Amino acid sequence: MSRRHYLDHASTSPLRPEARDAVVAVLDAGVGDPARIHEEGMAARVLVEEAREQVAALVGARSREVVFTSGATESIATAVWGASRQGGSHQVVPAVEHSAVREQAARAGEVTVVGVDRLGRVDPDEVIAAIRPGETSLVHVQWGNHEVGTRQPVAEVVTACRERGVLVHVDAAQGVGHDPVAFDELGADLMSVSAHKFGGPAGVGALLVRRGLRLDPLLLGGDQERARRAGHESTAAVVGFGAAASALLRDDLLGVESTSNRRQVGAIVAAAEAMDGIEVYGDPVDRLPHIVCLGVHGVEPQPVLIGLDRAGIAVHSGSSCASEDLLPSPVLEAMGVDAQRSLRVSVGWSTTDDDVDALLDALPRVVADLRRLASG
Repeated sequence: MSRRHYLDHASTSPLRPEARDAVVAVLDAGVGDPARIHEEGMAARVLVEEAREQVAALVGARSREVVFTSGATESIATAVWGASRQGGSHQVVPAVEHSAVREQAARAGEVTVVGVDRLGRVDPDEVIAAIRPGETSLVHVQWGNHEVGTRQPVAEVVTACRERGVLVHVDAAQGVGHDPVAFDELGADLMSVSAHKFGGPAGVGALLVRRGLRLDPLLLGGDQERARRAGHESTAAVVGFGAAASALLRDDLLGVESTSNRRQVGAIVAAAEAMDGIEVYGDPVDRLPHIVCLGVHGVEPQPVLIGLDRAGIAVHSGSSCASEDLLPSPVLEAMGVDAQRSLRVSVGWSTTDDDVDALLDALPRVVADLRRLASG
C-alpha cells in the first residue's frame, strides 16, 4: 500500500513523538488526582505545573495566566461567558471568526458582525466603531484565519480596546505553534489555544487570562485550575500539550518549521496560479505559514476531495467545522468570493516535500478529469 499524504493540519495535526512519549509515560506511571495531597496526587500536580510552564513559555505568558481546558472551543466559550457576566450583553465579532466564536457570542447576547475585505482582513477602525460604551462586554479578533490563512491586525485592535477599557479575546488556535506568539507583550485580555493544531494531544487546550482579570468560570463543581475551571485535569493530555510546546522551543524548531511550511505553501500557490480556473484566496504575503485556500472553478468540491483521497491525499473543503456535506463557507461568503468551491490545503510539522509533490501531481489530473465529465 502506497504512503498517504496528509495535508489537513489545520483540522488536526498528527501527534508529535515528544508528546506521544510524554503521554505514554504518564499513563504507564499511573499518577493520581492532581488535587490530592498524597504522593500520587502530588506527583501529578508537579507534572501539570511543569506543563503549564512549558505552555506559558511557548505563548509568552506567565504560568499563572494559563488555564487548562478541553480545547479551544471550551476556551472560547469560557471567554464569552465570563466576559458577558462582567456586564454588557453586546459583543463584536468579525465575520470571518471561527464558528465557535460566532455561535457562542450569539448565544450570549447581541452581536455586531464586522465585515472584511476581499483578502479576509478586518479593518481595525470598523471593529472599534462597533464598540458600544457601557454595553460591549467583549471584542473578538482571531490571530489568523482558519480557512484562508490571512493574519488579522491583532495588535491594533487590542491596543484600541485596552484604551477604551473593553475586554478583547484573541482566538490563536491556528497561530500558536506556527507563529511566534507573545501574550503578555500583545496586551490581550484573553487568548484561546488548542494543543492538537500543532502536534499536541486532542482534547486539551488553554485559555490565557491576563493577570489581574477575574472571570466567572464556565464549569462549576470544583476548585481546579485555581477555581477557574472545574473538573479533574487530564494529566496525560496536559503533559503531552506541554511536551509539544517545549519541543517547539528547542533549537528554534518553531522557526525552522515555519520557514519550511511557508516554502511548501509557496510551492502550492505557485503551481495553483499556473493552473486554469484556480484562484488563491487570502492575503498573498501577510498570512499564516501553513494554510492556503484555493478556489477551484467549474467543479464541485466533494468530487475533488474524493479524487484526491483516492490518490492518497487528505485535504479539506468548505466551512472549517462542517461535516462533509460541504456547507458554503461563511468566511468566503464574507470575503465576497465563491463560497461553494474551495479547497483548503494545510501543512505542518510532519509534512514532507514529497507530500506537496504528490498534491501538485494529482490535483491537475483530478480537476481536469472532473471538468471533462462535467462538459460531457
